[in-house]
Amino acid sequence: MKQPDLNYLCTLVAGLSGIPVRVYRGEKRVFDSFVGRLPRDPAELCRRELFSLTQPVGYHVTAQLLYYGVLRRGETRVVLGPVCPVPVGDAELRSLAFLADVPPDETDGFVSGMKSIVPMPPESVLQILCALNYVLGGEKLTLADLTIREELQSGISRQMLSGEQTQEGGEVPDGPHNTLSLEQTLTDIVRRGDTAALREWAAGAPAVRGGTVARDPLRQMKNLFIVTVTLVSRAAIRGGLDADDALLLSDRYIRRCELAGSTEEITNLQFHMVSDYTARVERVRLGSEPSPLVTAVANYIRRHLSDPVTTGEIAAALYISRSHLSARFHREAGVTLSGYILQEKTEEAKRLLRYTDKPLSAISAYLGFSSQSHFSRTFRRYAGLTPGEYRRKHTH
Repeated sequence: MKQPDLNYLCTLVAGLSGIPVRVYRGEKRVFDSFVGRLPRDPAELCRRELFSLTQPVGYHVTAQLLYYGVLRRGETRVVLGPVCPVPVGDAELRSLAFLADVPPDETDGFVSGMKSIVPMPPESVLQILCALNYVLGGEKLTLADLTIREELQSGISRQMLSGEQTQEGGEVPDGPHNTLSLEQTLTDIVRRGDTAALREWAAGAPAVRGGTVARDPLRQMKNLFIVTVTLVSRAAIRGGLDADDALLLSDRYIRRCELAGSTEEITNLQFHMVSDYTARVERVRLGSEPSPLVTAVANYIRRHLSDPVTTGEIAAALYISRSHLSARFHREAGVTLSGYILQEKTEEAKRLLRYTDKPLSAISAYLGFSSQSHFSRTFRRYAGLTPGEYRRKHTH
């Protein structure tokens, strides 16, 4: 039988699914197909992880909760993705564009191209790859045959937020619940956006006894994760996080949890999820009880950190006058709006300086500063150090 034309098959897959498809031979990409356009390929950000997958059909989930499927046959690899079960927001896509070194004048095109990718459950991507695997080699695989294991994210704390000791045979014993007080403590921390309190609490967190919700230990952990992310997302909304953002993030974390292949992965993911929500709330809160206006402004700024945000743009988005917005924000938040915008950009710059190797010029442009000198002056004003000094102090 004649060997199937892999490039033709991948073109069909890209056209039918609406997601990017690439073919590699060895380390070299020899073909790609996508009905949209991406100025830079985001798959390059996780090439090492994609090439480390050794099973015939595998999966990788990025730190941004985007999914890639990989088919491996000898030296040939087919990579599908990125995909996400739910639409991804513009702010997250602009952040991804920055990490992928997309030029500023092509960022809008990158965001548009990413938004044209059809949202799809990861299970559907695996089934597409199973079909390709059968056409190419006659091997029949099903989802039940696949061991889906994610790479653990570097830097995520391994503190146990939930877990069960199981009896021999894997059955979870019935026992008392101690979850109510722990839930109240944890959700209160998230609602307040108190990242310092979360770190202190996690350092001595007791084991959670959540009752029997499944006989299988892994299913037990997944069920408890779903309960936790539901509680945490609602606490974040009460703390001021935009409801749509909080619920979409919840859906994406649950999807990732369902792909986990071990209790250790779920433990890491759960701590990361709680920390993520707490940090997001911390960023949108000013004072102990922010007003609705202050919360709305903080959410807007968080979504537009990569833009040269102005008071006029925020006023237009909130349907109030520029002068009224400035006066009310200053009165209710205790800081000027322009100062708060620069303060938030400085906090985002700190994160980028610590956790990426992007040059100062790129960070400055991404955060919407008029020049690198303006960025450096602003950063020193709010951080007490120059960007270069901060990076040297906080990276190893």
